[in-house]
Amino acid sequence: MNTNNYVEKSLELHMFFGRIMKEHSFFLKAGFTPANPEFSEKAEYFKDEFDKLLCEAVRLGNGIINQQLLCSQELVTQFTALAEKQTECLTGISINKEITEKELHLKSGCGKCGDNPERRSKVQQLNQTALKLLDGLISFKETILKRVLCGEMFTANYPLLIEHIIREAKLYMDYVECLEKDGFLDSRSMKEVECFWNRIMMEHAMFIRGLLDPSENELFDSADKFADDYCELLNKCRDAQNNTMKSASLELTQKLRDFKTAGVRGIEQCEIRSIILPLLADHVLREANHYIRLLKN
Repeated sequence: MNTNNYVEKSLELHMFFGRIMKEHSFFLKAGFTPANPEFSEKAEYFKDEFDKLLCEAVRLGNGIINQQLLCSQELVTQFTALAEKQTECLTGISINKEITEKELHLKSGCGKCGDNPERRSKVQQLNQTALKLLDGLISFKETILKRVLCGEMFTANYPLLIEHIIREAKLYMDYVECLEKDGFLDSRSMKEVECFWNRIMMEHAMFIRGLLDPSENELFDSADKFADDYCELLNKCRDAQNNTMKSASLELTQKLRDFKTAGVRGIEQCEIRSIILPLLADHVLREANHYIRLLKN
């Protein structure tokens, strides 16, 4: 086993996806009504547990993770701290903002973390914790989706959004399982990566379109155009056999990143009419930043 790769990749994975999962849990809780208090409590449980996992990953990863990851702004952005503060105030749901402060001061490593048995053991424990949590969270999300689709539950979250966050959780789980099985990450082709993330970006544009106030005509049209462009690109990726659309995917995602950046800024400054939480706006921006880094590698 390549211990350096195993340790570094595990921690980098948890620092990105651990935050994504805790925010998924937050958004689920924010979308429930008083009719489903037990679901709200369970979402709070997963939010708190992924908080702990993320906090431990940040502690173990400081001084180890690579500089490219830190510069990508996929872990935190310049908007994250304010987005958390505003979203906590708007929803009344607590957010551990100390983690963001720690992430803003993370230091990269020199690529020589070494074969440290103690660190490797702690990372193994973290991976096992993540797998257990993900198994429960995926099941929870699937239960919510089933109840929504059969008319047994109302939530402010679209069914497509719930399907969307199930796919992301399953991807995270696949990656952790790969690390535990092989000791490194090298199981997905660039075409698979593009097909997955182009679909995610397309759905982001669709969600943004659906959460904007109907009076925001220009932003609505821009989001609609991004959704159409990604749909077209996704079809090309699927039909490309072994070829990738890397250049086209990168160009479109950089444009979407800029659109999302302006959106987070506008939402935080109350200049955009929408029902988009500031943290959700920052969340989808970080995912675009993550995809851009993958495309540039």
